[in-house]
Amino acid sequence: MSALPSHRKPRTRTRPAVPALGVTTAALASVSLLAQSADAAPAAPRPSIEEVQKKVDDLYRQADLATQKYDAAKEATTTQRAEVESLLDQVAAGTAKMNDTRRVIGSYAAAQYRDGGVTPTVRLLFSDDPQAFFDQDQLMGRLSDEQHRTLSTFEAERAANAEKRAEAGRSLASLTTSQQALRAGKEEVQGRLAAARTLLSTLTEQEKEHLAALEKKKQDEARRRAAELAAQQAAAAKRKPAPPAGHAPTAPSGPSAPTAPSGPSAPASSKAAKALAFARAQMGKPYVWGATGPASYDCSGLTQAAWKAAGVDLPRTTWDQVRAGTRVATADLQPGDLVFFYDDISHVGMYAGGGMMIHAPHSGAYVREESIYYMPIYGAVRPG
Repeated sequence: MSALPSHRKPRTRTRPAVPALGVTTAALASVSLLAQSADAAPAAPRPSIEEVQKKVDDLYRQADLATQKYDAAKEATTTQRAEVESLLDQVAAGTAKMNDTRRVIGSYAAAQYRDGGVTPTVRLLFSDDPQAFFDQDQLMGRLSDEQHRTLSTFEAERAANAEKRAEAGRSLASLTTSQQALRAGKEEVQGRLAAARTLLSTLTEQEKEHLAALEKKKQDEARRRAAELAAQQAAAAKRKPAPPAGHAPTAPSGPSAPTAPSGPSAPASSKAAKALAFARAQMGKPYVWGATGPASYDCSGLTQAAWKAAGVDLPRTTWDQVRAGTRVATADLQPGDLVFFYDDISHVGMYAGGGMMIHAPHSGAYVREESIYYMPIYGAVRPG
């Protein structure tokens, strides 16, 4: 075929509409096939109720751990804020002293200006009273010594104030770091608790009933072990020999007299009895992370408040409370002792006797009495 003349344009062919419909049909068919493939893909298996229970318990434990971090950061923030305020007060006081000293130095400078820098010899030549001159000259000599001391004092005050300002700056930086940790801890706790609530909200009514049955089974097993401990402690108390006749210790009388143990459920001291009575009076109050009372508590906030009511100051977190007393074996527990749980020591309760404890369990729960075997025991401490 010969080439078309350059002045003629090639004829444009119009595509028929039918093939376009065919493309659309093919595209729809592809989407349909993809949808069928997606429908055919196996769905992720739904976790069993046992797995849900384990996951929820683990989330609450993680929230407990995050709460202790939050409590530590909050305590550090409070302490550091007080330090910063004290340092700033010291800086203000130092600045006031410097200003006073500066005014004294200024008065010396003004006196020298008024004197005009005249030498002592010239002053003697023009003096009408030589004795008065010598008296004044001696005074000026003493004044010069005083000026030197004042200048030295000013330099010392300025150096001390500069150090206080630097220390205040470091404390402010540390406070900022603690505040950031506080915010991060708060977000972590809220995230763990939200995850637990979300997981529980996906359960059907039947699944919730199954979960409640599993929880009851877990509680029953924990109470059975508590009863075994109570029986062992009672048997040990019976085997313990009584003191020889005539050698029984004489207990002091009065409201402050310590309570002598009468068995495994007897507090070791009047302080322990007061602490336990306080903890028992808080039963039914809600758990709130970071709370120390009086309307709500977290686990270490409750034990701290209880022992404070007995006149004993405990640290704020479980990690510090576990070091604030004498370690005791589980078999030797007495009411008022603190029992710690999990390898990370993220939870604490107060032993109430009979294998039971009073504690603030977790968010959504209330201060209650529960078996110490409900959670894995880390160890126990006797404060006071």
